[in-house]
Amino acid sequence: MHAILWTALLATAAPQDAALPPDLAQAAADYDQAQMHNDGAALQRLLADDYTLVNGAAEISTKAEFIRDSTAPGFSLQPFVIEHPINRVWRDGAVLSGEVTLRGTDGGKPFVSHMRFADIWAKRGGRWQVVFTEVTRFPAAAQP
Repeated sequence: MHAILWTALLATAAPQDAALPPDLAQAAADYDQAQMHNDGAALQRLLADDYTLVNGAAEISTKAEFIRDSTAPGFSLQPFVIEHPINRVWRDGAVLSGEVTLRGTDGGKPFVSHMRFADIWAKRGGRWQVVFTEVTRFPAAAQP
């Protein structure tokens, strides 16, 4: 399966679990939309050049590999909702995490995958980008 399925930073301020800063909330929403719409240009902008994904199979993917897999013909995601979010925000960094059930097609074949993820964001040059993602799949017995 593509890497998207197996789909902290240091700063001087203390972490917060409050509402996300508006610019980070917008970047996170844009990132979710980019994944659902196979938008390679948006992913190019929202992922840092040094982005790394560690998927549920413990495989490592680069930014280029993630974008390639996310925009491959025959791959699509249905709209999803992030449940049980756990967010921590610093001045120039954040960890946005939660639980999600992804549904879609891969190579034209339907899939469902229930997972927990953590996206690590960094504010660089005045804009938020994802620098690292870790994904943990729930055991098959816990799949919806």
